[in-house]
Amino acid sequence: MRPALATVCSLDAPLEAVLEDYASGHCEAVDLWLGHADAFLKVHGVAPLRERFARHGIAPVAASFQGGLLTSQGDARAEHWRTFAGRLALCRDLGIPVLVVAGDAFGPLSPQDLGRLSMSLAEAAKRAADAGVRLALEFDARASFPNNLQSAVAVVEDVGSPALGICLDWFHYTVGPSKPLDLGVLSRENLVHVQLSDIADVPREMASDADRILPGEGASSPDDLIRRLGEIDYAGGVAIELHNPALWRVPPRQFGEIAITALRKLLGQAG
Repeated sequence: MRPALATVCSLDAPLEAVLEDYASGHCEAVDLWLGHADAFLKVHGVAPLRERFARHGIAPVAASFQGGLLTSQGDARAEHWRTFAGRLALCRDLGIPVLVVAGDAFGPLSPQDLGRLSMSLAEAAKRAADAGVRLALEFDARASFPNNLQSAVAVVEDVGSPALGICLDWFHYTVGPSKPLDLGVLSRENLVHVQLSDIADVPREMASDADRILPGEGASSPDDLIRRLGEIDYAGGVAIELHNPALWRVPPRQFGEIAITALRKLLGQAG
């Protein structure tokens, strides 16, 4: 397992500062928030970003996220797929092995929508394979389908592409209809990326992204998941991902040191 921090945890700071400060806190890998990357690229370009990663000794193990691919139609669909092409090129150029794809199919879905979702994932996986990138489908507990781990794995298996796997976001696993037994469907082959957070003291049914806190500080400990990762000898990225505006105000250097230390302890890599 490779411990990482998602740069979205420090969204208020510019990406160059986040990378420098996380590195100072001994973080060696990040899940690159693509909004962060976009702001940097508008000013500096790809080569300087690659240089920043090398200078600070940080590897981008994943990029998050690409939305709008599954069931969108018309002009919106065309725009999402143009963006996707650019995301794949960026991952290829920066050596980012995994691109997270949002499972953002909301609202009532017709049989045609479900067919479109499956065909979209198959086409996205084909394009990703051509770019040397692997896609990680992140199910969303609020989505119509898939909104749980078992269904997400079934969708991925139906596509049947080695370029498509699962991103397990512990928040969505915890607040949605996934069950503890579902962890058994995870394998070294289908699990591509993991995102961790705990939940503040609110009912799970009412939890929002703003209630994400550091793992181990709430009531949704990922111990069962960590145990399963060990059982399947998972070797991919495990990133803390917090969409919490209150934590965005914490200086990245302070947050990075605290978060990566807590994550390594959780993964049994402290010391």
